[in-house]
Amino acid sequence: MLQSSVRRHALTPLFQLRLVFYSTVTSASTSGATASPDLPFMVDYLVNSCGFSADGASKVSESLPRFRSTEKPDAVLGFLRSQGFDDANLRKIITWRPRVLGLDVEANLVPKFKFLRDMGLSESDVIDVLLRHPVIMALNLQNTLLPRLKDWESLFGSREILFKNLRKCTRFLCSNIENVNPDSLRALVDRAEEMGISRKSAMFIWILDVLHGVNREKFESQGKLMNSFGWSNSDFIAAIKTYPHFLCLSTEVLQRKMEFLVKDVGMAPLDVAKKSVFLALSLEKRLIPRLHVMEILKSEGLWTSQDTLRRFFLSPGPKFLQKYVLPYKDKLPKLLEIF
Repeated sequence: MLQSSVRRHALTPLFQLRLVFYSTVTSASTSGATASPDLPFMVDYLVNSCGFSADGASKVSESLPRFRSTEKPDAVLGFLRSQGFDDANLRKIITWRPRVLGLDVEANLVPKFKFLRDMGLSESDVIDVLLRHPVIMALNLQNTLLPRLKDWESLFGSREILFKNLRKCTRFLCSNIENVNPDSLRALVDRAEEMGISRKSAMFIWILDVLHGVNREKFESQGKLMNSFGWSNSDFIAAIKTYPHFLCLSTEVLQRKMEFLVKDVGMAPLDVAKKSVFLALSLEKRLIPRLHVMEILKSEGLWTSQDTLRRFFLSPGPKFLQKYVLPYKDKLPKLLEIF
């Protein structure tokens, strides 16, 4: 388990790391980095070293440490390439964590890559994990990363499920789980399992995140509200498994959205349960304006049976504009005003 990893790494001075804060990665040391900014220099560097566009490089450079020379970023890029990162992966990791270019390879990156490989992750797994969890590069190995992974492994119940979530899920390693009250965490897990959410499920982390902000009183109040619209308790749980974040809405907002979808749009309550993502859509910015567009299209005989409510309301803005508004902008200029 991870405890044995802690003991192995504790034997070697290489793994006795000091806490790495972003504010200290640019301190002048054996490299040529100093606190003298030269943004055009770094823009050119990013373009030439790993294929950034000029605009992309300009945006990223605003969050970079200040370098006089390329010694430290060269070392970081060289090491990451030696671990299998291609230019596309490098651009992703630098875009999400620009200050990775200021990290010390021997003190920070080498131990973490060795640790992840010692855990049993393949080279491609390590790349996937770091692309999904770039925060790993900023966490102190001994004081933060190891305890955090150990707690998540315990929570998931096995190393296998931990690996699965590391490869497929994002964000959860950003949570300071090691600082969470164990009893509170256990209670969240119990609530998730009461709903039939397995720890092996991809929804498990998502549900925990939602339940953390939704106490039992609010949960039960929302359940009673949905019962009043004809949902059974199993319908309520099924809707949560489909899109749990609607639980974060206040009961009042949830009621307004249900009334709108059922009375104004004409959806059957059970159809909303099956497509609970509808409840996440903004009334003022999405649902009401699009309903007005729909009403105009129907009045002009331009609404067809092939235009499903799901496609109509869930289509991203640009696609919606291209399909439902722009083709009629001359005949129905009011559509543009509404949209």
